[in-house]
Amino acid sequence: MRFKTIKNILEKEFDVLPLKGIYGEVFGQAEANGLWLIYGAEKHGKTTFSLLLANELAKYKKTAYIMAEQGFDKDFQDALSRLHISATAELLFQEYIPIEQLSKQLKKRKQPDILFIDNITIYNDELKNGMLRKLALAHPSKLFVFIAHEDKGEPYTATAKLARRLAKRIVRVEGMQASVEGRSKGGQLLIDENTASIYWGTDTPDIESSVAEPSVIEPVEIPNRPTAKQNLQLIKQTS
Repeated sequence: MRFKTIKNILEKEFDVLPLKGIYGEVFGQAEANGLWLIYGAEKHGKTTFSLLLANELAKYKKTAYIMAEQGFDKDFQDALSRLHISATAELLFQEYIPIEQLSKQLKKRKQPDILFIDNITIYNDELKNGMLRKLALAHPSKLFVFIAHEDKGEPYTATAKLARRLAKRIVRVEGMQASVEGRSKGGQLLIDENTASIYWGTDTPDIESSVAEPSVIEPVEIPNRPTAKQNLQLIKQTS
């Protein structure tokens, strides 16, 4: 084992995602590997936000979305159309695939660099007993984005809780609002203004208690936003 000097550390180069706009504001210049976690209660916008994020990340790296729980049903088809998810070769979709088979496939050439796994509950038995960490270590150049359910405000299942401990970026979705934290500045993103205003009882959700020293900034729309009702906006950001 060879110890590193400060010079060694500062001169090390990283493969980062050059995120722009509101994504860059809350996620920062994140490394294009490791593990992220998106979690929240059912029917609160996890899949909607995850699809929008996958669509954004596909601009920079080949991305695959594994729809293990819902599959390619009519609701999923409608969601892709409603959100205007890009028809590009850089964004691929797959129904349930065993983790062992997925890991073997990722070792082949020209495989996705980023994988959304929706959701971790379906893979709980396959990822427990250290297998989650083993999957990440087996593919150090890949970014795994796990989607998890929520129970009493916490990621559901012990595997999901481990994923949160390992995650470099953590997103909690509630009432069509995504709160981003982890190794970045973080902030809140409004996924659907109309639905969020009904849930929170106000046009601008009062969520200051969930973020340390938030500051309100002007909403910024995603380029080529799908519709007036589906415009992702930056609501609050840590200072």
